[in-house]
Amino acid sequence: MAVHAHPDDESSKGAASAARYVAEGVEVLVVTCTGGERGDVLNPSLAHDPAVLADLAAYRRTEMARAAEILGVQQTWLGFHDSGLPEADEDGVVPPLPEGCFALVPLDEATEPLVRLVREFRPHVLTTYDENGGYPHPDHIKTHEISMRAFEAAGDPEQFPGTGEPWQPAKLYYHLTFHKARLVALHEMCLAEGIDSPFADWLAGWEDKPEDAARLTTQVECAAWFEARDEALKAHATQIDPDGRWFAVPMDAQRAAWPTEDYQLARSLVPVGEGIEDDLFAGVRPEAQSDSSEITRSA
Repeated sequence: MAVHAHPDDESSKGAASAARYVAEGVEVLVVTCTGGERGDVLNPSLAHDPAVLADLAAYRRTEMARAAEILGVQQTWLGFHDSGLPEADEDGVVPPLPEGCFALVPLDEATEPLVRLVREFRPHVLTTYDENGGYPHPDHIKTHEISMRAFEAAGDPEQFPGTGEPWQPAKLYYHLTFHKARLVALHEMCLAEGIDSPFADWLAGWEDKPEDAARLTTQVECAAWFEARDEALKAHATQIDPDGRWFAVPMDAQRAAWPTEDYQLARSLVPVGEGIEDDLFAGVRPEAQSDSSEITRSA
C-alpha cells in the first residue's frame, strides 16, 4: 500500500518499483489522500485549456486513472481536500491554510479512513513520506502523520472500532527519491554524456544534514520499469511538461547511473538483516512460503 498526498505523487515516487512488484504478481494499492484541487497547471500547453480550467479536480481524476492503468496498480481516494502550498507575500506573511483542508483535519479523523483501508486491503508493506513530507508541503506532512498513526493502530482491536478486523502490516518505508547520492550520480552522468543537467542548480543549493547519510536502507532494482514510470508521470499532463528537460536524459544512461528506487525502512516487525536491502518484502517473503500464500500478494 503506497500512501500519497496528491495525484501524480505515486508516479514521481516509487512508480517503477510499484510496477515491478505488480509484474511479479503483487497487488499494489495506491491511496491518494486529496484530489489535488489546489494544484497549479504546470504544463504550458494546458494552462489555458477550458476543459482543465472548468474542473481541475475532475481532470486530475482522469489523469490518475490513466497513470494507475500504466503502472498496473489499484488506486483509491481518501477524499480529503488539497491544502495548497501557501506562499509568503511581499511582506513575508504566509496566509493561513484554507478551512476544511486535509492538513487541518484532526489526526484521528484523517487517519480513520486509512485504517479502514489497511484492514480491508491487508497490506504487508506500507510506503509513505518521512517526517518532513519528502518536502514540506502541508499535505505531504499530513500524509506522513496519518500513515504512521495507521501503521500503529490498524492491528490494535481497541483502536478505531467499526473499521474492520484488525490487521498489522509488517514493514513501513519512506520514499527516498531525491537523495544526494542519487542526484550526484545522475548529474555526473549528464556531464559525461554532454547533456544539460537538470540537477545542477538543485545540487548547488543542497544543504547537507548529518542524519541523511543513514537514511538509505533499501534499494529496489527496477530499471526495466523506468519507461512505465515516465509514462505514468506524463499521464498527469497538467502537472508535468512532457517536453521538459527532466525527460531529456537518455533512459539507458539513467539505468547505468542509478538503476534502483530507494527507501528508508522506518518500521519493521520482522527481523532485518545487515546491509542494504534489495526488496521491500525482505523478511516477509519467507513467511509467505512457509505460512501463507497471501503474504506476497499485497503491498
